[in-house]
Amino acid sequence: MHCQNYMRNMQKKYRKLCGGHMPTVTPHVLRHTFCTRMAQRELDPKSLQYVMGHSKPDITLNVYTHADYDYVEHAFRKALNG
Repeated sequence: MHCQNYMRNMQKKYRKLCGGHMPTVTPHVLRHTFCTRMAQRELDPKSLQYVMGHSKPDITLNVYTHADYDYVEHAFRKALNG
């Protein structure tokens, strides 16, 4: 909770100083980001499941990892080019 409050205060300071919008970032968002990046770097699903502390790999892959167009395009090109 301490980390989440710290991050919330940083966002308030940013908005006050810069006047712009800053996306909401929480420790949980960072957890999703970490999991996604590790999957994109091809850490095997069982190892990623272990690191994330999930009981099943489908939780890790279906809930915590996210694909975007750039990553899918990169993976597709890699598969085509061998």
